[in-house]
Amino acid sequence: MCWVAKLYLKSRMKALCALAVVVFGLMVAGVAVAQTPVTADRIAALEKTASDNAKAIAAAQSAGDNAWMLTSAALVLMMSGPGLALFYGGLVRKKNILGTMMQTFAMMAVITVLWALVIYSLAFGTGNAFIGGLHNVFLHGVGTAPINDYAPTIPGQTFMVYQLMFAIITPALITGAFAERMKFSAMLVFMVLWAFIVYSPMAHMVWGVGGFLSAASGKFPCLDFAGGTVVHLTSGVSALVTAIYLGKRLGYPKKAMPPHSVVLSFVGACLLWVGWFGFNAGSALAASGLATSAFVATHFAAAAAAIGWLAAEWIRSGKPSALGGISGAVAGLVAITPASGFVTPMSALWIGLIAGVFCFFMVIKVKNIFGYDDSLDAFGVHGAGGTLGAVLTGLFANSVINPIFGSGKATGFFEGNHRQVVNQLVGVVIAWTISIVGTLIILFVVDKLMGLRVSEDEEREGLDLSQHGEEGYDWEAA
Repeated sequence: MCWVAKLYLKSRMKALCALAVVVFGLMVAGVAVAQTPVTADRIAALEKTASDNAKAIAAAQSAGDNAWMLTSAALVLMMSGPGLALFYGGLVRKKNILGTMMQTFAMMAVITVLWALVIYSLAFGTGNAFIGGLHNVFLHGVGTAPINDYAPTIPGQTFMVYQLMFAIITPALITGAFAERMKFSAMLVFMVLWAFIVYSPMAHMVWGVGGFLSAASGKFPCLDFAGGTVVHLTSGVSALVTAIYLGKRLGYPKKAMPPHSVVLSFVGACLLWVGWFGFNAGSALAASGLATSAFVATHFAAAAAAIGWLAAEWIRSGKPSALGGISGAVAGLVAITPASGFVTPMSALWIGLIAGVFCFFMVIKVKNIFGYDDSLDAFGVHGAGGTLGAVLTGLFANSVINPIFGSGKATGFFEGNHRQVVNQLVGVVIAWTISIVGTLIILFVVDKLMGLRVSEDEEREGLDLSQHGEEGYDWEAA
């Protein structure tokens, strides 16, 4: 019986083991079956989360970029009024302060309307290598959707209104050359025609898609990050042409015509300095590292140029003046404008220092040698500084800051791209040519149609009363 019992127990153990194996297998299979949809659901959930995160990141970037660009647009507008209005207004005689400030203010209104109607389309619309087309007249197609060819992370209207602020201040800069002697009505017609004939094609050639001087695709890729050629060079050269065409103010240069309020000009210059961060850093078109680089370069150049001008003035006359300091700062801001998004901070210091000394020489020496009456030195600072800045950009541009020609490719002369200086000079020559020819044609036409200058009696009386029937300072009421 003993061996029978042992055989029975052994068979039962085998059966139990087999049963255990079967049960365990079924359990494993059941778990696998149960886990299969859970794993698929988790994968789908992870994919959705990743997609949502990507959308959230893109939305956050768009919101941040848009906020910065709207702020930059406001800063650039501040450069016109009150910045330029105060800067120029303080430099003229007190009988002309309102007339001078009104010229800048008028540009804020008139250019805005024309920009919306047609000039934006001519500057940035699809066209040929020299001028945009009429596809965007009345802002057709310019809404809240990004314009990928220009700024893919901000609304198209943000890009449009930001560029508008450049179009406002550019012709306003010219008014410094003919201050105290042009009729307000003639000034309006002149500026409207200038915006069409000079500014629009120049902006398209440098910044427009397919432009002749476009750094991205042009035949002669000219580096102009924020408007050295488009804004300062064109306005400064046009200012010189206008000053020569109009002739000198009554009594100039025998009669002293000092600024009536350097205090107002000082405040205006400081506003220009602050607003210039929107002008240059905003030209990155995003709240990016490139914007930071342009911001730093802008500030460093302005500081170095102020020191350069003051040092030259101190050596020449024995005293550093407040007017010299603010003029130097503006000269540095002008010169760094085309280079701001391409150069290192140390290069920005060099550009500013050179510009401060160079523009001082242009204002103090060259103007006296040739005898032209550039009332507020629009050419000496903007024309000369813009030309110098364009050339220095070709020398100091660095791919470490902005590899605009592609990764691993040199950008400026000192980095190994020797041809870039040639491209910059081509841009300078074109800007000078279109400014001189276009301005002369406009001046001739306007002069024949309605006359440019106020009468001698009106000039003696001042623009405030003769053109606007009011005075900037009512001493009797005070």
